[in-house]
Amino acid sequence: MHVLAIDTSSAAVTAAVAELSEDGIEVLAQRVTIDARAHAEVLTPSIEAGLREAGLTVRDLAAVVAGTGPGPFTGLRVGLATAAVLGDTLGIPTYGVLSLDAIAMHLTPDPLLVAGDARRQEVYWARYADNARRAGPDVGRPETVGTSGLAVMAGAGARRYADVLGLPLLDRDYPTALGLVTLAADRVRQGADSEVLTPLYLRRPDAVEPAARKAVLQ
Repeated sequence: MHVLAIDTSSAAVTAAVAELSEDGIEVLAQRVTIDARAHAEVLTPSIEAGLREAGLTVRDLAAVVAGTGPGPFTGLRVGLATAAVLGDTLGIPTYGVLSLDAIAMHLTPDPLLVAGDARRQEVYWARYADNARRAGPDVGRPETVGTSGLAVMAGAGARRYADVLGLPLLDRDYPTALGLVTLAADRVRQGADSEVLTPLYLRRPDAVEPAARKAVLQ
């Protein structure tokens, strides 16, 4: 089975095609573009390029896996909307995975902190031990994130605030295609029902509706 993996929860716009068998997962092609302001412009061409490299078309896909965040409002909704449209158009299931989990997947040693860059001098964070999430996801300033008992950290937020968090830093800033597909692999193999891709924002979007205008003349 061929699976499309998408993640736009961070500055990394990720699109990948993987082959899923009973024996394992092979990533056939992937595109990762680091640009926090170009999710909408980059994602579709990246999907098309990945399919061409893998020698496939969208009709060869059996499922779409998408990172559900946490992430900023604008970028995250681009990936989830694209995944939902593809699933509906092609009549194939869509599955969501927590983007922080996809960073943590296959990382050692643990216990591990994963911290994404949430902007506004904050991080999206979660703690992991024994290949499972033990706390989070949550959002907050890096100095408020507890690191006691943790061995290492990963993620773009961990890199940005390495001095504050103070743990040894692993070289993984963003969700990986292999991590995304691995987290959904059992659902894909079992033909589980398609899921509604619900974005995890953890806070309100930056943009707000303008307040009512005040009358100039009384």
